Amino acid sequence: MLKIINIMKNKDFSKGIALTALGSFWWGVIGVLYFESISFIGHIEVVLHRCIWTTFFLVLTTIYFSKWKIFKLIIKNYNQLITLFFSGFLIFINWAVWIYAVANNQIIDASFGYFIMPILSVFLGNIFFKEKLNKKRRLSILLVLISIFYLLFLDIKAIPWVGLVVALSWGFYNLLRKKINVDTDVGLLIESLFILPFAIVAFYLIVQNGQNDFNFTNPSLMFYLLLAGPMTVIPLFLYVRGVELCGLGPTGMIFYITPTFQFILGFFYYNEIFSITKLVSFILIWIAVIIYLKDLYEN
Repeated sequence: MLKIINIMKNKDFSKGIALTALGSFWWGVIGVLYFESISFIGHIEVVLHRCIWTTFFLVLTTIYFSKWKIFKLIIKNYNQLITLFFSGFLIFINWAVWIYAVANNQIIDASFGYFIMPILSVFLGNIFFKEKLNKKRRLSILLVLISIFYLLFLDIKAIPWVGLVVALSWGFYNLLRKKINVDTDVGLLIESLFILPFAIVAFYLIVQNGQNDFNFTNPSLMFYLLLAGPMTVIPLFLYVRGVELCGLGPTGMIFYITPTFQFILGFFYYNEIFSITKLVSFILIWIAVIIYLKDLYEN
């Protein structure tokens, strides 16, 4: 009996690793290629389509998975609702800045943010939740800070501001979501519903000024832009399901597939400029990541 249970656990763990890896690969490769391919319409309209169609797609998944009871419980909780309003604002900033990075040849800078984000989350956990830090995690945080200050004092223009905003918005977003601990996709639906009215009004203004690329005269482009919804939600489902099956430690290690592939695409495929100053900073970050991953593996 124990042998059967162990086999089942191993299968779940392997499945979790596979799902997490697929979700991370989606964010790091498929997502980059998709959003870069539609960047010609302007990053503002792309952000609006991402907000609108993510909401639409999440409504469909909530219906399909019969999660309206969870939805109603959350919206009846005033504290959770207020927190989701602010986390919705943070996720909008994250989406907007990341899409701006993709559209303006700053994918490498965005990858900087995703490299430091898990380490930043550890730091925020220590500050706000009094989570204990061992020596290795303190060293990882210190190296990240040294990397940022190195750029600040050597060449302020070299600082990957896009990456820092991506990391801070995503880090504080996770902090708020951890505080209320609501269902991931239903929480994202409520966040999206907060953003939706602003997105619709902004899109209406774009249409009124004749600056929209999304119109009925080009149905193929309309469909392609509509994919911004599933492009956002599918990797999230894959990654979260992976976390459920194999835990935070292993998935924290697998997550680094995302910034690694973003960096590779930015440097080798999109030929983005990568100065020696930034290289030194990234080397410090990569050392911090190796120390952090080693600590995760040992624990």
